[in-house]
Formats: sequence, C-alpha cells, structure tokens
Amino acid sequence: MSSGKYKPSFPRVAQLKTAEQFQHHLSEEGIDLPFAENLIAGLESPFAKGHLLRSGNRIGNAFCILPMEGWDGTTDGKPTELTKRRWGNFARSGAKLLWGCEAVAVRHDGRANPNQLLMNEANLSDFASLFQLIQEEHRTEFGKTDDLLTGLQLTHSGRFCKPNSKNQMEPKILYHHPILDKKFGLKEDYPLFTDAEIDELVEDYVKAAVLAQKAGFQFLDIKHCHGYLGHEFLSAYEREGKYGKSMENRSRFLREITAGINTEAPGLEIGVRLSVFDWVPFQKGPEEKGVPSANGHYPFAFGGDESGTNENLSESFEFLEELKKLGIELLCTTAGSPYYNPHIQRPALFPPSDGYLPPEDPLHGVARQIRVTGEVKAAFPEFYVVGSAYSYLQEWLPNVAQEVLQTGKADSIGLGRMVLSYPEMPVDILAGNGLKRQKICRTFSDCTTAPRNGIVSGCFPLDPFYKNMPEHSQLKSLKEI
Repeated sequence: MSSGKYKPSFPRVAQLKTAEQFQHHLSEEGIDLPFAENLIAGLESPFAKGHLLRSGNRIGNAFCILPMEGWDGTTDGKPTELTKRRWGNFARSGAKLLWGCEAVAVRHDGRANPNQLLMNEANLSDFASLFQLIQEEHRTEFGKTDDLLTGLQLTHSGRFCKPNSKNQMEPKILYHHPILDKKFGLKEDYPLFTDAEIDELVEDYVKAAVLAQKAGFQFLDIKHCHGYLGHEFLSAYEREGKYGKSMENRSRFLREITAGINTEAPGLEIGVRLSVFDWVPFQKGPEEKGVPSANGHYPFAFGGDESGTNENLSESFEFLEELKKLGIELLCTTAGSPYYNPHIQRPALFPPSDGYLPPEDPLHGVARQIRVTGEVKAAFPEFYVVGSAYSYLQEWLPNVAQEVLQTGKADSIGLGRMVLSYPEMPVDILAGNGLKRQKICRTFSDCTTAPRNGIVSGCFPLDPFYKNMPEHSQLKSLKEI
C-alpha cells in the first residue's frame, strides 16, 4: 500500500491546477465545498480576524495548529529535541491559536505509545520550558505574544493504550464493543474500567491541569475525539453505573473534570476537541478499499445514525448544550477515529500501511466535516469553533478556508499534518505570498505509517530534516513490503 505502488482511483488534487479544473471536479463528484475565487491578503483578510474570548484571552488571527500524536518523547514522558523542534515550528507558523500542540497523557497507563508526553510533577519543569520556547520563538518572529493563545491537550487513550511497548496494546475500555473488541483481540471477559477507577482518573486530570497552569499554559483541551477514552464515554450507551446510558451520565466525566479544574486551577480556560460524528468501523474490502465492518443496525456511533454511515447530530447537540452550561467557549470539531474509520476523520488519498484505500474521493470527507462544523456553528454561535480536515485540499486550502470564514461556517481554520511539511503556511497565506508547492502535504501518510511501525513521526517525504534521517530508508523499506 505504499505511495509508490498504489495507483489512486481518484484524481490527485495537485493535478487540478486551475480553479476551473478544481471546481469542475467538485461538480462532477457532487461535492459541495465553499470556494473563494479571489484571495484577500493583509489586514482585510478573513484569516487576519482576531477574537477576544469571554475570559479576556486574545486570539490574534483565524489560524489554529491542531494537536497531533507525539511519538518522540522520552520513555518517562519528557520532550526531546525532536519534540522541541516541532513545537518551535508551530510557534513560528504565524497561527495565533495553538491547540495543545500534541496529546499529553495524564498518567502512564493512559499513554498511546511509550514515547508520548506525560504531565506529572517530575516533568513540570520540562513543560514550563516548552511553553517558554513557544513564547520566545513566537516573540522573536512576530514581536509579541499577547495575542497568542497556547493550550495543552490532556488525554487518556482508553481502548488504544500502548504505554509500555510499541507493539502491545493494554486497553482500558468502558464497554464491550462487538467489532472493536474482535478487531483488537479482546476476550468477552476483558475487564472494564470501573467507576471507582474513573473517579481516580478524574483526579489525575485535575492534577495535570494544575501542573499545566503552573507551566504557563493558558487553556486545556479535555480530549473527546478519535476513539480515545473521552470519546468512548459518549457512546457508552450500554454501560451500567454513573458513567453510562443517559447523556447526564455519559457527560459526567467532562463535568467532573471541569468542576475540579475550576476549583483547583481557577482562571484556566477549558476547551474540548470533539468527534462531532462517528461511523461504523471500516475494514479492507475488494481491491483493499474500505467497507463497513457491519451492515444494518449499528448502535455505537455517537453523532451518527444507526446505519453507521450517516450523521445524526441530535446527541452531539445535547452534549454541546452541556458544554454551554459549563461555560466552555473553545470548541474544535473533528470526526471518527484514525484507528477504525480514518477516511471520515483524516481524508487522504494514500492511507497508512495498516489502513485501507479510501472508498470515496477524499474531498467528500473534507466537505462532510466542513458542512457539519457549519451546522454546529449555526446552532451554537457562542462557541469559538475551530474546524478540521483541511490538509487534503492542498493548493486550494486558502480558497476553501477563506470562504468558510467569510460565510461564518467556522471561526478558525485548524491545520494539522499540513504544518509538518509547511509550518509557515499561515504566514504565507496572510501575506498573500501564494503557497510553496514543493512544501504542500500530499497526504502520503508517512507521518502515520512511521510510528505505527515503531519509527518517530515526521514528514519524511518533504521535510529535509526527516528526509535525511536514517529512519527514512527504514520507512521506505517497510512501505515496499
């Protein structure tokens, strides 16, 4: 499934060289995407619009760097030079909202890999240094930091924990899922996270929040996306006890963490990155294209209908009402999970080595997330909404994103893996410089294939720093298998 051997079923975005060609393709595919014909640069650009949050925190423009999985910390959860290089790039990107930079575990057994960053007392000074690195790099580049908002994403990986070995999952699950249990080899009697254990985990989140505030971070994201523990609470329809079945119970995890933070770390802003909708897990079908793992009744898709392949946002909106009650203003939208339906979560033409080929033109996935985010923003104008899934647009990202902002479908454009190859993209768009084609992410998914094979994550095809690492040759060999 390497990019060298795979012949895409859909046209590459790079081949759609004019706006007319791009829009003609959208029309032929029946894809409805906002599109601005003329880009606006400078202070009049929608990308240059800032925002003052109710807390008094300022966000200087409409670009956000999304949190990504970190695979290059130390085994005790401290940042390495690779980590610092990546965070420094984010600081110099020109984006004025850094949504956590990467997922940070609140305790060892909740880590997604043995090199994930870990927030605890022993690592506090390292996180304080990371925050100062961001401040210094941004100030050096742009002259000030009073309009830069930097958060930390706190997480427990739940069903997808690998705290001790890159090859051995040690899941913590809230309920038995007939498809995912089978997919990841869990037996019927595999133990569930108990209510008492969850109560202890809530305390761990609050402790981590207190440390994050001491380190300087201005807000926390309590992660509720991509199949990790926070997200799994939202689909715990069949779980007994105080954390399952009703929306009141399924949102209790977030409410109790928020209450603890408000008491122990007053003034620390809270955000939520949410998989607004989910679908059934997909698997390889004919010609390695993704197909649903189950047909018909699928009761576990939070934000989805029971077919497993459509959205139903009624419960998503119920959960967002809970966020409103908690006074949360920062919301980052995403969808699904990279572990079981990545084509709706992170649209790409070239899947990672352990994935499946896209069952649809990935632009459908981009359009789906933009549409749903627009519906969220229309229903909840009080949220500051950051949208996701823009990387696959490639050359046409500025045109689509500008129109999204101009039409009020989101307040901020979230950039993820795109900035691994092209960290200064926000600067170039704001200045009207045009994009540097040689730096644009083509969604080869090496940044995912590498860590899933025990190699550090990075943009091996386009970033000269990673291209020249010995791991690049190792990765190329793996992709040819």
